[in-house]
Amino acid sequence: MNLDGTHVAMVTPLDKDNNVNEEEYRNLIDFLIEGGVEGILAAGTTGESATMSHDEHQKVIDIMVDQVNGRALTIAGAGSNATSEAMDLVKYAENAGADTALVITPYYNKPQQSGLYDHFKLLNDSNDIPIIAYNVPSRTGIDLSVNSIINIAKLDNIVAIKEANPDLNKLATVFNELEKQDLSKDFTVLSGNDSLTLPMIAQGARGVISVVANVLPKETSLMVRNALEGNYDEARVLSNDLFDLMDVMFIEASPAPAKRALNLMGKNVGGLRMPLKEMSEENDVILQEIMKKYDLI
Repeated sequence: MNLDGTHVAMVTPLDKDNNVNEEEYRNLIDFLIEGGVEGILAAGTTGESATMSHDEHQKVIDIMVDQVNGRALTIAGAGSNATSEAMDLVKYAENAGADTALVITPYYNKPQQSGLYDHFKLLNDSNDIPIIAYNVPSRTGIDLSVNSIINIAKLDNIVAIKEANPDLNKLATVFNELEKQDLSKDFTVLSGNDSLTLPMIAQGARGVISVVANVLPKETSLMVRNALEGNYDEARVLSNDLFDLMDVMFIEASPAPAKRALNLMGKNVGGLRMPLKEMSEENDVILQEIMKKYDLI
């Protein structure tokens, strides 16, 4: 499965009553695809999946698959801290026609590494849809070890990992082990941190699942394509140019800055669901100053 390129961890547009805004969701998908991204992720962390009901989760997957209509890769967020719930979401993603499912390591429970492996193995054995594992210890409280990553890479339907652990030494070990065990051709590593996408591609990653691409899809995609093609001078310039915007996307808990930026751009993605709150006035000023630098407002 070719996962090369830029995949956007989409925000979820909400209306004034805090319900999913289908019209704006479809509009945002079109904006991102027109910007040249290779993939769309619905109901990920940036999409506020943690505060969605199961019906809403399924709804945004359906909207994504329908609106993308083959123009880009469709990635359905399908993780949970309960394996049984993750199983239901992965099965729904498969039946809805998504190209692949993104499954976060179970959060809060802090399972053993053997439990993490069994979680992914059960999903692998029970479904036919390709699965991208998602490792983000800053949110889950657990880090998928190198050994666990190599073990799940041997499973037929686990085709990739979105790696958001910023430890590049760990990543180098992962790539070395994938090469040694002849797994690198069938298992893709994607960056889970925008600011580390370029160095991760230099190590062997094949792209990114991006937050900043919500705001600048064209520029993010161009940077990633240059890096994948080995044009590192061009990619470095683009990555450095994007850095301030990448950085400010996390000045407060994501997706608060991304949603605020899109609203300032006239995209009408609405507010946030509690317990997240709108950005502080101080940080909002910082965000707007950086957006002005990029001629976004």
